[in-house]
Amino acid sequence: MSVTLSAEQRQLGESLRQFAARHAPMADTRKAFDTLAVGELPPWWNDLVSNGFHAVHLPDRYGGQGGGLLDVAAVLEAAGTVSLPGPLLPTVTASAIGLLAEATAAREKFLRALAAGAPAVAVLAGQSSFTAQPVGEGWLITGVSEVISGAGSARIALVCASCDDGTDLWAVVDTAHAVIQPVAGTDLLTDLATIAVTDYPVASGDVLAGIDAQRAENLTVGLAAAVCAGIAGWCVEAATAHLRTREQFGKPIGTFQALQHQAAMLLVNSELACAAAWDALRAATDTPAQHRMAAATAALTAIAPCPDAVLDTLTMFGAIGFTWEHDLHLYWRRATSIAASIGAATGWARRLGELTVDQQRDFTVDLGGAEAEFRAGVAATLDAAAALDNDGPGRQGDYPHFETGPQRTMIAEAGLIAPQWPPPWGLDATPLQQLIIIEEFAKRPGLVRPSLGIAEWILPSLLRAAPDDLAQQLIPPTQRGELAWCQLFSEPGAGSDLAALTTRAVKVDGGWRINGHKIWTSCAQRADYGALLARTDPGAVKHRGIGYFIVDMRSAGIEVQPIVQATGAAEFNEVFLTDVFVPDDMLLGEPTGGWQLAIATMAEERSAISGYVENDRAVALRRVAAATGGSRDDAIRALGELDSYANAIKALGVRETIRLLDGQGLGASSSIAKVAMNVLLRRTFQATLATVGRLAMVADSDPAVVEPYLLAPAELIGGGTKEIQLNIIAQMILGLPRK
Repeated sequence: MSVTLSAEQRQLGESLRQFAARHAPMADTRKAFDTLAVGELPPWWNDLVSNGFHAVHLPDRYGGQGGGLLDVAAVLEAAGTVSLPGPLLPTVTASAIGLLAEATAAREKFLRALAAGAPAVAVLAGQSSFTAQPVGEGWLITGVSEVISGAGSARIALVCASCDDGTDLWAVVDTAHAVIQPVAGTDLLTDLATIAVTDYPVASGDVLAGIDAQRAENLTVGLAAAVCAGIAGWCVEAATAHLRTREQFGKPIGTFQALQHQAAMLLVNSELACAAAWDALRAATDTPAQHRMAAATAALTAIAPCPDAVLDTLTMFGAIGFTWEHDLHLYWRRATSIAASIGAATGWARRLGELTVDQQRDFTVDLGGAEAEFRAGVAATLDAAAALDNDGPGRQGDYPHFETGPQRTMIAEAGLIAPQWPPPWGLDATPLQQLIIIEEFAKRPGLVRPSLGIAEWILPSLLRAAPDDLAQQLIPPTQRGELAWCQLFSEPGAGSDLAALTTRAVKVDGGWRINGHKIWTSCAQRADYGALLARTDPGAVKHRGIGYFIVDMRSAGIEVQPIVQATGAAEFNEVFLTDVFVPDDMLLGEPTGGWQLAIATMAEERSAISGYVENDRAVALRRVAAATGGSRDDAIRALGELDSYANAIKALGVRETIRLLDGQGLGASSSIAKVAMNVLLRRTFQATLATVGRLAMVADSDPAVVEPYLLAPAELIGGGTKEIQLNIIAQMILGLPRK
């Protein structure tokens, strides 16, 4: 739960937290509210400069630490976590913008001054009335800024002034020669002021040339998002600590499900904020449009929601969180001020929507020339497969990725359908090799990558626990698309509570006799085999008395009855099992060891469903946004809001991939992304219906509106409802007590 990914960056953040504990305890900060408000530097500012925290991202030759934006993000995130007072964020922002300038003596002078400890601010385009008039070989700058955080303590201001020809001029202003007007600020930890100058002289050699105003704004947002991610992280830590210890009605309030869900959503939103801030900063070298998309995503998912995250935390604390003595209001005020500093969230939504009408954020991970020999082998196989055709229908549905034939067989036998599996079923591919395979498929858009469908969730359990002959019997034909599967887990009285199942498996000679009733079983009408959970020991603790069986769906005693969905289709089914015989060799693992296999299967399902973010659910809204008409502006803004959330989920997935490439273990991203995907789907359809109006009256509209809307429950419920996932996050990740 951090903006940064490397151990070194996390250590850097921890160093800042330790610095704050020694030099800026909250008790001392509270005593300094009045002096901070008028721009006095904290007494420890020189110590912070000596440690180089403010210049982590500046090159060595200017007196910095030689790091990058993600390194200084670790510092800013930590500063947000501990509510460090003073002008650290404005100073870091000004120097980061200065790095955008051409490598001139003016840039060197500016950056050296900041590295040496001069606090600074940047006044962006549109944040002032500054104009620049040419005089001789220089310029005269006149105007007044809007309120700027840190302007009172700044010794240097990097300002953007407008020239008569419509261009921007970036110049350095010594604030000793400006009029600084303090303003009572929302944030009690950083001063607020305006800057005014009249005929301030700037020599041509002191102009910072080459700064792109939009890049500067994007950087400002990315760095502010890092601080907000720190605030959100503090909220998670503070809330969960309070919920574990505060008691009411004789028990910790952390056992109350409503509060567990609130805390879990706080974590989900915190993780998305971290991912969005990270992506905004790593995008600094991308194309302008890509950088803008990443910055807008950070504005809308890390910064704009931050005040509400603190307010949600306050409500979990109750009245104590609403007192002056509690630190919550300091985080709340800072979050509110930062959110206001970047301008209206609706404006960022419109900017992002304008961009994503016809393009998307590129989340490709640059692999360079890694694994060249492996890549060449994959490319050769896919080229050969592309020359073949599939000539048979799929057993799991009429979709190209289920089709069977020579092309799919070649891809399957090459181990490229599930390359992460061990040979002979896969290639035991590393995360890096899996990315290479994804890239090579993407290079061949005419070649559809085959899907295992529901079997993708089930076959890993076979790999873990099935005897070799059973694996050989079932896995190759499934990979070739010749066998279809279903998952016989849910029951009418249990639903998502799998451990409450009542289907019984009784040991008989040579196998097991199974009786029970399953429900909500997708594709049971087409399935050849099913993965079934049944209670094998009714006297055991409910999680321990469960077996995991592979059932031949053609067995005597199995009756499949379709359940007609709201769409009119019947993809779900009830399955009745009456004295169904299952041979011993179709039991995976121990007779009472099925729970762990079931959990693994559900994790695979959650991961697959959270990956559905790659499928564009805002097609109808995107069509409206691309057209002319009265609804276009509303559609543009709604599209920006949705795509920002989708981009944050995608960034979360990319971060998980990079963690795996770095050799780190699996995180909790599958449950977090499943909840986030649930939120995204609901928001998408709400926004679509609110925008398209009467088009939603038509069943077969173009673009399709109602059909995908009526299909949404399959994803909202599949893999465990949002509420079940929130329980998992609250109890298994945050460690909140069970009842």
